[in-house]
Amino acid sequence: MEYFGLISAKVGVATKQVAATVALLDENATIPFIARYRKEKTGSLDEVQIAAIADEYHRYLEIEDRKATILKTIEEQGKLTVELKARIEKSWDLTELEDIYLPYKPHRKTRADVAREQGYEPLAEAIFAQKREGDEAMRQIGERLKAKGEEAKKAEEALQGARDIIAEWISQDEQARNGVRREFTYSAILTTKVIKGKESEEDAQKYRDYFAVKEPLRRISSHRLLAIRRAEAEGFIRVDISPDSEKALDKLARLFLKTNSDTTYQVELAMEDSYKRLLKPSIETEFAAQSKEKADEEAIRVFAQNLRQLLLESPLGQKRVLALDPGFRTGCKTVVLSAQGDLLHHTVVFVNNVASTKTLQQLIAQYQIEAIAIGNGTASRECEQMVRIALDNNSIPSYTTIHHTTPPQVFVVSESGASVYSASKIAREEFPDEDVTVRGAVSIGRRLMDPLAELVKIDPKSIGVGQYQHDVNQTRLGESLQQTVESVVNHVGVDVNTASKHILTYVSGLGPALAQNIVNYRSENGAFANRKALLKVPKMGAKTYEQAAGFLRVTNSDNPLDNSAVHPESYSIVEKMAKDLRCSVSDLMNNATLREKIDLQHYVSDTVGMPTLQDIMRELEKPSRDPREQLEEWHFDESVHTIDDLQIGMVLPGIVTNIANFGAFVDVGVHKDGLVHISEMSNRRINNPSEVVSLHQHVMVKVIDIDKQRGRIQLSLKV
Repeated sequence: MEYFGLISAKVGVATKQVAATVALLDENATIPFIARYRKEKTGSLDEVQIAAIADEYHRYLEIEDRKATILKTIEEQGKLTVELKARIEKSWDLTELEDIYLPYKPHRKTRADVAREQGYEPLAEAIFAQKREGDEAMRQIGERLKAKGEEAKKAEEALQGARDIIAEWISQDEQARNGVRREFTYSAILTTKVIKGKESEEDAQKYRDYFAVKEPLRRISSHRLLAIRRAEAEGFIRVDISPDSEKALDKLARLFLKTNSDTTYQVELAMEDSYKRLLKPSIETEFAAQSKEKADEEAIRVFAQNLRQLLLESPLGQKRVLALDPGFRTGCKTVVLSAQGDLLHHTVVFVNNVASTKTLQQLIAQYQIEAIAIGNGTASRECEQMVRIALDNNSIPSYTTIHHTTPPQVFVVSESGASVYSASKIAREEFPDEDVTVRGAVSIGRRLMDPLAELVKIDPKSIGVGQYQHDVNQTRLGESLQQTVESVVNHVGVDVNTASKHILTYVSGLGPALAQNIVNYRSENGAFANRKALLKVPKMGAKTYEQAAGFLRVTNSDNPLDNSAVHPESYSIVEKMAKDLRCSVSDLMNNATLREKIDLQHYVSDTVGMPTLQDIMRELEKPSRDPREQLEEWHFDESVHTIDDLQIGMVLPGIVTNIANFGAFVDVGVHKDGLVHISEMSNRRINNPSEVVSLHQHVMVKVIDIDKQRGRIQLSLKV
């Protein structure tokens, strides 16, 4: 494909790598599969590079479709010349294609169309040429204008009609459009103005910073642009994007004004009209869309980055959990979950209530609770305090005395998305007989046990780790987040005998239907004995098995490689390694001394290269090990519960709840996140907050400003 070179230049990889990747994508290979198991073909491209190639490839396919539409439309008009066809086919720039197509593009009737119908096009041609014929035509029109009355009126209409036609020609001229584009690129200013009467409305106050903006378009940050566009969409401000008009008109003058005559004056009038009425609005719309698209891309990138960090959050693992969804008026919905996440019991307890404290102690003892999960919503701090009193109260025999084990750990868990899950179809399927409050508490508890397994049940847009997620292109956002979830699920791996259909859906090559078939097969036939048994699942063909098998784990298989990321297609390589060393595969996986004796070069072949062999060795060293970090217990400062407890200069423990381009939001336990601006993150200059912090990271922050009226807290990492 001729555009492979263009993709190569854009992504920064070799053309042959692009060709190989596209070939795999055309075979319906998934990005995780290509990145993990086809390194020899792609030259060890990672998921980010493969995704970039896929995006560019699909963009060029769309351009191909657009070119076909353009060619067909012009041909139907009988205006497709050999030269025009060749130029369209050669172009891979969408803006250029649309400029070429513009004179032929079907449109609503314009002033120029009306003028043509009235027969003014020959006059327009004469004037536009700025030659003797035009001068003669202008002399005749001048005579008619002197006559006054109806004759003068017709002459003026003719001039206006000619100017309308010329204005359209200028607006459709590629050089003119590119000249104006260059002025927009280098000098466009975005200006906002509050709509009269709106500045005092309560809903408008959050946009107060955007009532009178005047800023170069190319320098405005993505989050500010999205905020401005939201304010515009909600009807609080007007937005204008304008270049240096004098420079733009000067460029047009150099293109179209040829002499110093009456005809030139008419062309100049038409040119100015063309710029104000046609060119400037058209290019402004183009740049507004481009700048919005760029801002969308940046916001989506940040959202995907945050989502990835969230999905890779440390899991507690399979432990008995007591989970509480805090609340004042209706109490704290409390559930007991088994180590497998099954609901065993639910009740309601109330903060600052002695009976509730005793209830918690009884539940902890009766169910041998190993960990306690508390949602971070309203009454979270009060609920946590009640739990710690229950654990510290010596009036009742302690958990340690009864069970001879350590007391349960206490964790504050993000509630983002729990309410969405509780009212979802998935939650109703899982707990048809329970209300939304019980389901929400279950979600909080399960999220502590395995964040990934629980979060895949929730629409990523509802998790709350992005900025302006409802303002960006929803299709692109959905694609990016879907890709992120798939990447993380396949990175971690999935136990095929315990996984829900929801997480199985994201495994490479599966999808909802096959995920359900796997669950159904497991229910009817018992646990999968090995990976090969997956081939018995209805609709599980050889190609799908190839895509999925490496990411699915079978823990109790007779083949230890089934519980690893080694792909079945590479089992023979490991078996040969073991045979050469006169040991079993299990011995090879458990004995580092044996592995050190392996000469990888000996196993290189036409189909298996060093990248795959190195991956195999890494997996043999730590088969089935969860790549996520271990969970650590953590809690807020006990002396701080509300914003009124804060004082400037305080240094407090906090947890990062969200990351944006301009900084990070940190929860310090006062029911309102504080902002650490990017300038307060480090003593060195940083370009991105992610250089310093990650989502749900535990940090120490200093309080540097408190605005109680607006509920804003300014924090610093420079402690």
